Amino acid sequence: MIGGQTALTADVSMRPVTLDDAAALARAYRRNRAHLAPWDPDRPEAFYTTEGQEDRVRGQLDERVAGRSAHWVLVEGDEVVGHAALVNISLGPARSAILGYWIDAGQVGRGLASAATRHVCEVADTRLGLHRVEAGTLLHNTASQRVLVKCGFHEYGMAPKSLYINGAWRDHRLFQRILNDRPAF
Repeated sequence: MIGGQTALTADVSMRPVTLDDAAALARAYRRNRAHLAPWDPDRPEAFYTTEGQEDRVRGQLDERVAGRSAHWVLVEGDEVVGHAALVNISLGPARSAILGYWIDAGQVGRGLASAATRHVCEVADTRLGLHRVEAGTLLHNTASQRVLVKCGFHEYGMAPKSLYINGAWRDHRLFQRILNDRPAF
C-alpha cells in the first residue's frame, strides 16, 4: 500500500517502518530528545526504550493494516535519521490525511524534510488516492513552514490551542496541499 524503499539522497533512504526498526528508533529518539522537545508532546521514559518503540511500532502497523495511517523511517545505514507519517487517513468524500515528520538534529539542512514530504505526498496521491494532505506547525516553527511551502502547501488558517506540546496547549498554523481533483469515489 505505501511502497518500498526510496532514495532521498546518496546516503539516506526512506521506507515503511517495521518492527525491526524499534531499537534504531529508540536510539534516534534518545539522541534527538533535546532537539525534538520544543515540537513534541511530553513523552514517558518508556518511549525512549526499545520495548516502548516496539509497542509504538506495533500500533502503527495495526493502524496501517486498518488503513488509518502510514509511517516511514528515514535511514542512513542501520540508523534512523527521521520519521514521516500520514495519520487520520480519511476516505469517503474527504480523502485526506495529516502529515507529520521529524529529522535528526545531525541531518537538518540537507533537504531531507522536503524530500520526505514530497515522497509522502506522492504516495498519498498515487497509492492511497487521497485528495488533500494537511499539516500543522507551531507558530514559531518557521523551518517547517518553509518546508511545507516549498512542497506546495498553502497556509489556510490557525488553530488556537490545537495540540498539547512541550507542556502546554499550543497554537498551530495550518497548511494544506490539494493533490488532485479526481472524484472522491
